[in-house]
Amino acid sequence: MLLDHPSDGPTAIRTHIAAIFVSLELSRSTWLVTSLSPGRGEKMSKHSVTAGDMAGLLALFAELRRKAEARTGQSYPIVTIQEAGLDGFWLHRVLQQEGIESHVVDPASVATPRRRRRAKTDRLDGETLLRTLLAYKRGEPRVCAMVVAPSPEEEDRRRICRERRTLIAERIEHVNRIKGLLFAQGISDYGPLRRDRRARLETLRTGDGRELPSHLKAQIGRELDRLELLLKQIKAVETAQDALLAATRKPAGEKSTPAPVTMLLALKGIGANFAAVLWSEAFYRQFANRRQVAAYAGLAATPWQSGGVRHEQGVSKAGNPRLRTTMVQLAWLWIGHQPQSALTRWFKERSPQGRKRAIVALARKLLVALWKCVVIEGAVMKTAA
Repeated sequence: MLLDHPSDGPTAIRTHIAAIFVSLELSRSTWLVTSLSPGRGEKMSKHSVTAGDMAGLLALFAELRRKAEARTGQSYPIVTIQEAGLDGFWLHRVLQQEGIESHVVDPASVATPRRRRRAKTDRLDGETLLRTLLAYKRGEPRVCAMVVAPSPEEEDRRRICRERRTLIAERIEHVNRIKGLLFAQGISDYGPLRRDRRARLETLRTGDGRELPSHLKAQIGRELDRLELLLKQIKAVETAQDALLAATRKPAGEKSTPAPVTMLLALKGIGANFAAVLWSEAFYRQFANRRQVAAYAGLAATPWQSGGVRHEQGVSKAGNPRLRTTMVQLAWLWIGHQPQSALTRWFKERSPQGRKRAIVALARKLLVALWKCVVIEGAVMKTAA
């Protein structure tokens, strides 16, 4: 059985990393603050702050600094870590505004024990985050994955595409509900999205020749009210999206490198919705290489190797789900709109071996090519209006 014995030797906090390390375990009611300060050896201290009480949190940080300075005679900066989650990035931005070094970590990247029944409490999670932060500051490679926090403008800009996706899903639910109610009466040819949906509802007859029951007609009428409201909201969101794309595109006569949106919209098969999602979810940020791009979309391969055992587990699905879904949809459209491109020919050569695996691989290749802003061999551009 392994025991964690305190060490008398120098720790990282007392050598080249002179700082007060703090982990924040956030919940709706309480923030658990776990700290490790110089002069206390390896002993971690824990404090509780009411959720949202920034004044109380900053006062606690000031007290930690005062005690560390009283013990060592030196003033130390504070380095914090928190998990990405429901609280978003507002706390991270407030800490940075106060001059505090703040990090947001992907919780799935933090190593945990692999026991079948492992202990999990906020106290243990706070200690784990603190040890992860220490290892990260020591420069240990791949100890965790820190989240790149978007700016408030970037975060607000991608709301349009995400709202449209939510509204489309709600529209599908209402359409399917109306069709299901009518199908139970023997009616299968009613289109809730047609312009004459109201007039057509009055003329419907059940499979046995009766008029629609009054309560059923009233329920469908209320469903149509909600559906029409959704259609208006979707139109308003798409108008705002088109305006945002138009503001991003550079004038045709400008000699500098065109914006990513301009290059995306110039390709046949990529419309305003796909361009907006790709730009707002991925191409607004910087990537070091193509592996980071694929990993961010959850399209990176996950091999399994142990001795002589080697097989692929498929894509990781650990990245941005909206971007991954969009790229798979775009890959299918690419085959139809760009049949002579090199990527489409590559897909057709490998599709007999597995069409699903080939389309995911095509989505990854297409994403990397669009990120590099390279001319895809054989790709057709849209004709000028």
